[in-house]
Amino acid sequence: MIRVLLADDQALIRAGFRALLEAEDDIEVVAEAADGAQAVELAVRHRPDVVLLDIQMPGTDGIEATRRIASMPELAGVRVVMLTNYGLDEYVFEALRAGAGGFLVKDTEPEDLLYGVRVAARGDALLSPAITRRLIGEFVARRPSAFSSGLEALTAREREVVALVARGLSNDEIAAHMMISPATAKTHVSRAMIKLHARDRAQLVVLAYESGLVSPRSAPPL
Repeated sequence: MIRVLLADDQALIRAGFRALLEAEDDIEVVAEAADGAQAVELAVRHRPDVVLLDIQMPGTDGIEATRRIASMPELAGVRVVMLTNYGLDEYVFEALRAGAGGFLVKDTEPEDLLYGVRVAARGDALLSPAITRRLIGEFVARRPSAFSSGLEALTAREREVVALVARGLSNDEIAAHMMISPATAKTHVSRAMIKLHARDRAQLVVLAYESGLVSPRSAPPL
């Protein structure tokens, strides 16, 4: 059972998401929050698998709430999915850097929302990978970074895997592309995350773009 925490300042939106999610046999909404501070409190209390978190809320916003959740060792298994009104919201990149595992636009199709929750729960591929790549590429291009990536610690194979993760591929897709087993692909991803101190795959994507390992022009969808 996938346990979900909903956080949005609009009760009507929360009610709509709850009705959609709880119609599924494998998803349970464990709590609702009306702001970021309450979302953090309820995440600590309920330890959900996924937090669907609105970016813009009064008081503590979604980015700060994400940062707090990501900083707590006891919430290491919680995946934050940001909800935004726009596909290229200016806050989404900061949310990914803060520790969000991906994002969804609020007017997404119901099946895409359900798929996104399931993907986030298993910690596999990013949500909306094509949009995420475009957004990250846009913001990285706008602001040169003095970021030290630590990519020199990776093997050539691990660097290739990180580049494929940045292109939005799942472990199975990486395995097929590199002609290795899914288990080996998962091992390469896990080792790269450990070496780069990345909390999840979303942060691997940010690191890949900020370090220059991939760029918007060099990473078209497969």
